[in-house]
Amino acid sequence: MLKGIPNILSPELLKVLMEMGHGDTIVISDGNFPAETLGKRVIRLDGHGVPEILEAILKLMPLDEYVDAATALMEVGKKDASTIPTIWATYKDLISKAEGNKNIEHIERFKFYDKAKEAYAVIATGEAAIYANIILTKGVVFN
Repeated sequence: MLKGIPNILSPELLKVLMEMGHGDTIVISDGNFPAETLGKRVIRLDGHGVPEILEAILKLMPLDEYVDAATALMEVGKKDASTIPTIWATYKDLISKAEGNKNIEHIERFKFYDKAKEAYAVIATGEAAIYANIILTKGVVFN
């Protein structure tokens, strides 16, 4: 155990976050996401939801300030077009608390999958909410 590091962050995930450089991306995926199919590196955190993992990561990893949107969500599909996932408001609140007001991009499902293939890692969670996938772009730590 270490002081000040959220215990939800496994040694494997901490290593990945440390390895990532400015501009690298990481996906935090819901339980329905094809993480093993798309991810170069997959970190399993099945017993946890996306919001608690997002909150813990944002305590350690800054978001990129040099892009229009350092976070991206999977856009709601046409079949579910009238649905706005309630979990998105939670994400917005967590990001705002950690980083201030940031733009959040919405990406069509298959383009989101393409971005996930390019991500440094995918965190597979047990999140049951639909459209709960999020991509974070790592920023620079300023001292």
